[in-house]
Amino acid sequence: MHHNLLLILSLLFAVFLLVMLAQKIKIAYPIFLVLAGLAISFIPGIPIIKLEPDLVFLIFLPPLLYEAAWYTSWKDFWKWKRPISLLAFGLVFFTSTLVAYFSSGIIPGFTLALGFLLGGIISPPDAVAATAVLKGLEVPKRVLTILEGESLVNDASSLIVFRFALAAILTGTFSFHEAAAQFFLVASMGVVVGLAGAHIMYVIHRFLPTTPAIDAALTVMTPYILFLTAEQFHFSGVMAVVSGGLFISYRSHEVFTTGTTRINMLGVWVTMIFIMNAVVFILIGLELPEIINGLGEYSIAQGIKYGLLVSGIIILLRFLWVFPATHIPRWLNAEIRKESNPGWKGPLVVSWAGMRGVVSLATALSIPMLMNDGTAFPHRNLIIFITFITIFVTLVVQGLTLPLIIKLIKLKEIDNIIPEDEQQTGINLRLSNVALRRLCDKYALEIQENELVSILKTNLEHEVATSQKRLASLECDTTQIEEREDYRKILLDIYATQRIELFQLRKEKFFSDEEIRKAEIQLDLNEMKVSGAAH
Repeated sequence: MHHNLLLILSLLFAVFLLVMLAQKIKIAYPIFLVLAGLAISFIPGIPIIKLEPDLVFLIFLPPLLYEAAWYTSWKDFWKWKRPISLLAFGLVFFTSTLVAYFSSGIIPGFTLALGFLLGGIISPPDAVAATAVLKGLEVPKRVLTILEGESLVNDASSLIVFRFALAAILTGTFSFHEAAAQFFLVASMGVVVGLAGAHIMYVIHRFLPTTPAIDAALTVMTPYILFLTAEQFHFSGVMAVVSGGLFISYRSHEVFTTGTTRINMLGVWVTMIFIMNAVVFILIGLELPEIINGLGEYSIAQGIKYGLLVSGIIILLRFLWVFPATHIPRWLNAEIRKESNPGWKGPLVVSWAGMRGVVSLATALSIPMLMNDGTAFPHRNLIIFITFITIFVTLVVQGLTLPLIIKLIKLKEIDNIIPEDEQQTGINLRLSNVALRRLCDKYALEIQENELVSILKTNLEHEVATSQKRLASLECDTTQIEEREDYRKILLDIYATQRIELFQLRKEKFFSDEEIRKAEIQLDLNEMKVSGAAH
């Protein structure tokens, strides 16, 4: 027990140092951690760390998906639902099918069913890798939304392809019509389970006497509850987590009504997700010795050859899908032609951002060792090795070159996106206006009698006039206790009113969810400063 604990702590400490080093040399940390894990795995005496598939699917995947869904703008997701669906479902099936025929043609003894199994494993790009690589780069909002939306739901479609292919191999039977019907059932019922579970958690958060600590703990439990419930009924746990996360995120203003709760949750989730992301990427690199040892009848050279060929075909297939899927709908539909023309630069970035990650490796490792009749599962070790090579090639090669490509093609925003500073100023102006109206309508007497309230009114008038400064609370040790308490209550009431206005802004199309979220965080900080709440 002590040895395992020391090993875990040493791994975490090494991960943190490597992430800091990656930031220092300006390399996306998922890429750097995979390379570092690969190098560390060859150091003599390093314990072999085995990546358990259940650890990824049950421990890591639910919160990672939930966090991604939480920060996904439903408005933007729905706006670009067509390209997102074409990538998350169409491209997954396209890739799985072509990989099936390609791999069964180049690998001796590799059946079409095994090809579909491999295709389902390596078809979904990794969300974290693309986000980390694109962080800090000037990428159009449309491109980011499409990539993030694709990564939210493509795991569901790829895992369903994997399960059907695995069932066909184990049973020796397969029906396309049954599989298609089952796919829609599994995906749609996963959404139903997610929304039902999210409504239950919504009621608990809103109507029961929770505390900030309990709220944070419940949000950590929610993705696991949704995922396990859906999987228990053989529905899509991924779709349950994503749909539930989107629902709770959209209603979060009603559920989490205090700044203390939101700030506390933010700290918990930022730390937890950072650790999970970092650990899973270094585990990919550390897993190589175990994968090599399991190659069996295949040589490393053979495995690398097949892995490189498959990596090349999935990169090519993404290009072959993205460009037609981007432009053909524009040719066929006049409504779509009203949108800004994406040209070739945006699709190029989307095509090159198809980096694979830990979900693919965990899926490959979850292939059973034995068939139903007790014989060894055919080509299992080779499939796992090809998956590793695919992850390595797409993550390292594409990940390192993607920023360079973006700079070379001088990618610019093509949609009519209001600049962030203009949006933030507009939001501040709206909030200051509603606060000033509230103050004048409800607290006219206090403005005359309480000096602090009168100063607050002056400050608000100044903010409305300049649209730049934020509300500042005044502190004065000589102020009478009753006046200070009145002043605090008025400020808290104004902040509550401003939150209602922020929710109204969400329904409008002028301000982005990202800028509204920033304003909400600022309100939270202001509220914590006034209330003095720290726990």
